[in-house]
Amino acid sequence: MPRHIVRLLLVMAVVALAAVTAKIYFTDPSYGLYGRYRGDAVAEIAADEPLYKGSSYCQSCHGAQHSEWSAGVHKVVNCETCHGAAVGHPAGKQPAARAGKGLHGVIAAGRQENVKLIIPPDSVKLCTLCHEKMPGRPATQRQIVVSSHAGTQQCIVCHNPHSPRLIATGAAQAVKLGDAAAGRKKASVCAGCHGAQGVSANPVWPSLAGQHGEYLVGALHAYKSKARSDPLMTAQAMNLSEADISDLGAHFASLSCKAAPPSGPAQAAAAGKAKAAACAACHGAGGVSPNPVWPNLAGQHEAYLVNALKAYRTGTRQNPMMAGMAKGLSDTDIGQLAAYFASLSCR
Repeated sequence: MPRHIVRLLLVMAVVALAAVTAKIYFTDPSYGLYGRYRGDAVAEIAADEPLYKGSSYCQSCHGAQHSEWSAGVHKVVNCETCHGAAVGHPAGKQPAARAGKGLHGVIAAGRQENVKLIIPPDSVKLCTLCHEKMPGRPATQRQIVVSSHAGTQQCIVCHNPHSPRLIATGAAQAVKLGDAAAGRKKASVCAGCHGAQGVSANPVWPSLAGQHGEYLVGALHAYKSKARSDPLMTAQAMNLSEADISDLGAHFASLSCKAAPPSGPAQAAAAGKAKAAACAACHGAGGVSPNPVWPNLAGQHEAYLVNALKAYRTGTRQNPMMAGMAKGLSDTDIGQLAAYFASLSCR
């Protein structure tokens, strides 16, 4: 046999031997045990900790939130949809072969690591998955036009994430108004700025007549605790008892409001009407709030509304809802909104 043929056969034999050796060396012993896959993988996958554990897993530690969530229509949304996979929360351990990252934190091989439940940083992206208005969605499912609903404001600033209601809705139930007759006697100290009948003669000070009593009580409490900052109002509120505040709220709420005369051009009010859609959820489509813990704006002094919005925008007047709404408003926007609400009838 020619030598070149012998060499070729030897090379082929070496390659075949190397291939057989490599197959034996690199093939897992459990391969083919149950089929054309690695048999040990079945037990490893079965022993691996599931990434998602279901909402019932959260109940033992987060009972209050779980009860609130399960009592509303949001119960169809699993907790992990918003808060991430439960693996590793509050502590987790994964085999080294399959160690990875859970949405609650790093689950490292061979160690346990306490991790906190994540709070979604952008609730708008989550809530609009179901609530952004679009054709074909059932009318029974509350829908919003994102651009005009609340601007860049996060949903959880106004809404309870575990139950589909506004956060401040229940606050009115805790406010008890006092005696309007007693409040009338105590209101003489307020008349210099807000008028004897609650209608301010100075456009930079608000008229209080016909305003929600619950809102007025909350505002006076805020001045008393210095959550709202105003040198004059803080000094006045510090001298008021709880009974005084409740009585004053009842008194001004019982008075008949009087709309301020328009001070700006009609074009500004018309432009403000188009921009006021984002305000309607809290302050009402006609400037009369459906919720008594939020103020009526209809017929209020234009100059006062301008100053209030600018104060929210700069942060000198603090409120998480209003801060988000006002931060994107220009001076022109503020002027037009104020003109619109001032032009409305407060009755």
